Amino acid sequence: MNNRIDYEGRSVLLKALANPVRLRIVHGLLQNGCHNVTCMEKGTGVSQSCISQHLQKLRAAGVVSAVRQGNEVYYRVSSAEVASMIAMLLGEEAKDYAV
Repeated sequence: MNNRIDYEGRSVLLKALANPVRLRIVHGLLQNGCHNVTCMEKGTGVSQSCISQHLQKLRAAGVVSAVRQGNEVYYRVSSAEVASMIAMLLGEEAKDYAV
């Protein structure tokens, strides 16, 4: 059996999620669908600049992706794999998430 596991990639993903603010951002995106930074600020109580910094790290790790619509940038979780990991971590069902 030649099962190649990307340990390095999984480690990057776990590091990106190993922060309470980033975990809350990702969980919020999964529960509520695609959002911009202003919506995340209201939902988390964290400043816009702080959220932007965390989103930059999440994007670099491939956890979230962004789409520009006019002057706004909307974020969403990049994969069902990330949704499954969050669901398992938080004791929820990934099928209930907006991916």
